Amino acid sequence: MGHRLGFACKKLLRMLLLLLGVSLAAFLLMSASPLDPLQTNVGQAALGTMSQEQIAQLEDYWGVNDPPLERYLGWLTAVFHGDMGTSLLYRVPVTQVLAERLRSSLWLMAAAWALSGTLGLLLGTVAAASRGRWPDRLIRGWCLLISSTPAFWLAILLLMTFSVWLGWLPIGLSVPIGAEANAVTFADRLRHAVLPALTLSITGLANMTLHTREKLCDVLESDYVLFARARGESMPSILWHHGLRNMALPAITLQFGSISEIFGGSVLVEKVFSYQGLGQCAVTAGLGSDLPLLLGVTVVSAALVFGGNLIADLLYGVVDPKIRARIKAHRQRGGA
Repeated sequence: MGHRLGFACKKLLRMLLLLLGVSLAAFLLMSASPLDPLQTNVGQAALGTMSQEQIAQLEDYWGVNDPPLERYLGWLTAVFHGDMGTSLLYRVPVTQVLAERLRSSLWLMAAAWALSGTLGLLLGTVAAASRGRWPDRLIRGWCLLISSTPAFWLAILLLMTFSVWLGWLPIGLSVPIGAEANAVTFADRLRHAVLPALTLSITGLANMTLHTREKLCDVLESDYVLFARARGESMPSILWHHGLRNMALPAITLQFGSISEIFGGSVLVEKVFSYQGLGQCAVTAGLGSDLPLLLGVTVVSAALVFGGNLIADLLYGVVDPKIRARIKAHRQRGGA
C-alpha cells in the first residue's frame, strides 16, 4: 500500500511540475509574440477611428499594459481556485470552450489512435512473418512513403479525393453547416470525423508498423523460436505465444507515447478540415492573442500526454513478469 501511495504521489508531483512548466513556457512565448492584440482583433483601420479613451479600454481588456509577471501570477492563482479565466475572443469561460472542443478532439484522436495502433500491429506482424518477400517489401515501402509525407498534404489529398471529386464525405467542419446543436446526430459527427481521423491514423501508422516489424524480426531470430520451430510449431502459433508477448512492452510504450504526436498532427489536420477541435482552438487562441484560452489548451494537452505515459507505466507491470517481480521484491524489502 505504501509503495502504491508513494508511486501516486511521485507521479502527481511530476504532473504538477510539468503543467507549471508548459504553462510558463506558453505564457513567455505569447508575451514575446510580435502580434499586437489590438491590430489583430480590431484592425488598424478601426483603431484609426477610435478615441484615446476607447483604445485605452481595449488595451485594458487585452491586458497590453499589465506587467507579464503580474498577469501570469494572477492567472495561476485563479487556476488554483478552479477558475481558468474567460476567453477574450469568445467571451465565455475557458472551461466551457475547452469542454466543447475537447469533446470533438477526444473522439477524433481516440479513433485515430486506436486505428493506427491496431493496423500498425497487424501490418508489422505480416511484414515480419514474410520477411524478405514481396509483402514485406510492399509494407516497408508504403511506410517509408507515408512517414515522409506531410500531414497537411495528405489531408488535402484525401479532402480533394473523397469530398470534392467523389463527394462521399463532408468537405469539412465537425458538424453539418447551419445545424443546431440539438439536431446533430451521432451519424453526422461520425461522417465529419472520418477524413480527419483517417489522416491522423495514416500518419501515425508507419512508425508503429516499422517498430513492430523490427521487434518481431528479432524475436523470430531468437533461440527459443528456433527451438519452437524444431518442435513443429506453426508460424501463427509462434507469433501468438512468443511474438506478441515479447513485443508487447515496446508496442505499449510506442502506442501511448504517440498521443503527443497525434495531438500535434491534429493541429494541422483540424486546420485543413476546419474541424472545431482542440488543435483548431489552439491556433485561434495563438493568432488572436487569447492568453487565457491558449494557456488552458496548453495545460489540457499536456495533461493528456502525461496521462498516456502514466497508463503505459501502469501497464508495464501487467505485461512484463520481470517488472512485476521487481515490484514484488521491492514491497517485500519495504515490509521487512
